[in-house]
Amino acid sequence: MARSVWSVVLGTLTLRFSTGLTGAMLVYYLADLPKHGGEPVSSITVAIFTASFFAAELVLSPLFGPLADRFGYHRIMQLGPAFGAVAVILTGITTNLWLLGGTRWLEGASTAASVPSILGFIAIATMGDEGLRGKAVARFEAATLAGLGAGIVAAGPLWTLLHREAFFVNALIYGVSWAIYRFGVADPRADHGGHEHEQRTSLARYLEILSGAHVWLLAPTWIAVNAAIGLWTSQSIFQLVKAPDPRYADQRLMAGVSPLLVSAGLAVGMLVFLAGLVYWGNRFKKLRRTTIIFYGLGGGAALVAAAVAINHGAGMPAIVTAVLMVPVVGGLFVLAGATPAALGLLADMSEPYPRDRGAIMGLYSVFLALGQITGSIAGGVAADVSGIDGLLVATLVMLAIAVLPLWRLRTVEHHLNMLTLPPPVPAAAPDS
Repeated sequence: MARSVWSVVLGTLTLRFSTGLTGAMLVYYLADLPKHGGEPVSSITVAIFTASFFAAELVLSPLFGPLADRFGYHRIMQLGPAFGAVAVILTGITTNLWLLGGTRWLEGASTAASVPSILGFIAIATMGDEGLRGKAVARFEAATLAGLGAGIVAAGPLWTLLHREAFFVNALIYGVSWAIYRFGVADPRADHGGHEHEQRTSLARYLEILSGAHVWLLAPTWIAVNAAIGLWTSQSIFQLVKAPDPRYADQRLMAGVSPLLVSAGLAVGMLVFLAGLVYWGNRFKKLRRTTIIFYGLGGGAALVAAAVAINHGAGMPAIVTAVLMVPVVGGLFVLAGATPAALGLLADMSEPYPRDRGAIMGLYSVFLALGQITGSIAGGVAADVSGIDGLLVATLVMLAIAVLPLWRLRTVEHHLNMLTLPPPVPAAAPDS
């Protein structure tokens, strides 16, 4: 089963690569659409297309989770690459904006089908193995981040070289993901009784398990953490590279940083975050999930404090700036642990519901989408009001919201640990 877990992670890497590649190439395609016989595209249309992807993931994930419980995680995860392949083929052969908008829903359906089934599979495959669960959820997060990042980076060269034909190449990459899921992943029914096919799927059942699984207690923390990350993925690059705004002349980071420097900083930040995912994912046997989340939120606060000092240190010696970079890097490394810990806690919450893991794990996509949408909106408002300072303050607010439910979550975690602990080994009878 461990081999299947790592195959699922590899499939996630290639699937997310295709997702990032499609999203970035679509922007290039829309910008050149008149050259391909289409109509000019406005910035609002691009924004609607971007939002459509997250909307599809938000709406469809709660539907595919119960379907995975009923028909099997292994079957449903194979739908993700299939939806994605159809989406990119349609994208490459049409210039109609309505059809292109529909492909964004297909792309969202690709993620909505794959994520709940993959996470449900990981939950059942790592049942009773804390070390494997920690490594699996951390590698899942790392594969998601690395795949999306690599896809976005590869989009420019592929589009320059192949133009619309690059979408068809991406369909082949989706085919690789499908093959990994189909032939590299074993059906968990063989080892776990196959009861995911016996469960009746109904709205009443879905609402029943969600109301009793403590998942809504986790929701504020996870949504707020994703929102804090979304604040920066949506606004930071624009704020760093745009022409200096005289309203924020006292903010050092609002001075028109070169795109090359921004790219280098993002690359370093991604490497630090990936290292943090791996490190904290390997600590599940020694530390509680809520402890890792608390450390992560504290690391995020330290990062914000150091970033504020750097942002207002225009006359600061270079050595002081270098020293302040230590808590920035260290804080990001520690903050990275909050995401696999939250995902591990969600998997723990699925333990009392072995027939409904897909339904519960599907909330990962719901929380992620809500966080990204919240972060995007809050980031735009905050940056417009106070520039980089606004983003930093908004980040601190999100981290504060995330820490509020932790004491209740810790009680729930303790209860879950009691339910999942193996029975004690009876003492040997004394020799007569």
